[in-house]
Amino acid sequence: MKMRPRHSNEEIKARLILIVGLAISVAFVGTVFSLLFGLLFVTQPLEVSPNDNEAWAVLSPLTLTMSGVLAGLLASNGLKNSTKDKDKTDDE
Repeated sequence: MKMRPRHSNEEIKARLILIVGLAISVAFVGTVFSLLFGLLFVTQPLEVSPNDNEAWAVLSPLTLTMSGVLAGLLASNGLKNSTKDKDKTDDE
């Protein structure tokens, strides 16, 4: 049985970033859709219950944090790759 070639550190890091990005994206999209579903399709009484109010207070910063993590992950990955590409072109 043939062994598959081993991945380099950059390939492993790229796959890890992809998996983490996809997991956070799925959680972010699920949170947004559940919030929209709760607002649009669930019948609510005129007064907001204290439990619902606390749930909104927790979900709002959580959603902002997830969007910030995604933006930071994508930005840092793009910046690191662009500097390596410049170094390679300068060496040639």
